[in-house]
Amino acid sequence: MNGLKTSDYDFALPAELIAQDPLADRSGSRLLVLDRATGSRAHRSFREIGEFLQPGDCLVLNNTKVIPARLYGVREGTGGAVELLLLKRREQDVWETLVKPGRKARPGTRLQFGGGLLTGEVTEVVDEGNRLIRFQYEGIWEEVLDELGEMPLPPYITHKLEDKNRYQTVYARYEGSAAAPTAGLHFTEKLLREIASKGVRIACVTLHVGLGTFRPVKVENVKEHHMHSEYCEVTKEAADLINETKRRGGRIICVGTTSCRTVESAAADGMVQPWQGSTDIFIYPGYRFQVLDGLVTNFHLPQSTLLMLVSALAGREQVLTAYEEAVRERYRFFSFGDAMLIL
Repeated sequence: MNGLKTSDYDFALPAELIAQDPLADRSGSRLLVLDRATGSRAHRSFREIGEFLQPGDCLVLNNTKVIPARLYGVREGTGGAVELLLLKRREQDVWETLVKPGRKARPGTRLQFGGGLLTGEVTEVVDEGNRLIRFQYEGIWEEVLDELGEMPLPPYITHKLEDKNRYQTVYARYEGSAAAPTAGLHFTEKLLREIASKGVRIACVTLHVGLGTFRPVKVENVKEHHMHSEYCEVTKEAADLINETKRRGGRIICVGTTSCRTVESAAADGMVQPWQGSTDIFIYPGYRFQVLDGLVTNFHLPQSTLLMLVSALAGREQVLTAYEEAVRERYRFFSFGDAMLIL
């Protein structure tokens, strides 16, 4: 089948099109609208997205909240610099982390952050060289982390983020992500109110985004790629809203690949079940969507699993043609870039 090689998802992207800073106005980004049935494309402003939504549709948002998961500190005893990225909470004060430099972070190594406001001990080396660290601190964990941590921006963003909230959606609620569900960054509260006033219903699901979202695909055969698991949850309220929309003939339009992967993970026989757990669902061409009818998404990295998901929905050649047009039209790419609406 065509499209099962990682190299099938490559495209040329000038480095200057990688957005380094968020726009001052969230909804002022550009929107490329792709009709997957006809292949036709339209160029609009994101604040006009409501024109493409209909009464009775359901917009599905991922309400995860990014934690300031990047910590800079020192190794006790040597004073050597260390950089830590919190990946996943394992127990109350035990986190799976990515440590740099990793080879010096052996079990028993003690680390110090903020002059001792936060300390940690490496307890175990786990999958892919990640470290389990048990932390000690005074007070409330979230407050300590907010004071000492930085937002874990993707590796292709080199500028410093002046406002932490710009790497957070306006509807972020449940802490746990190491990266933002970036398709949602374009929405403002005003825009969401306008969409709801049209009769579009809004459902919220949760998927805590892990660093696997940035890991390159290292195998040539797409089927051999192993997805990292991420925690997600669909409440009964969200499932009922989505299923009622389906029964009434409305469209389910997911905001972001994370919302898409969550509802598809919770689907059975074309309906969504209330559910919580880990998902490692990998969506690539050949996948049959059970729930999704449309997708709001940013422009993704070449050869990435996210580009494969978008291609599963709209067709690889059609998506790559749209990407080529976006490059010609100087769209901004990746996390702080512009958006696509696929219907």
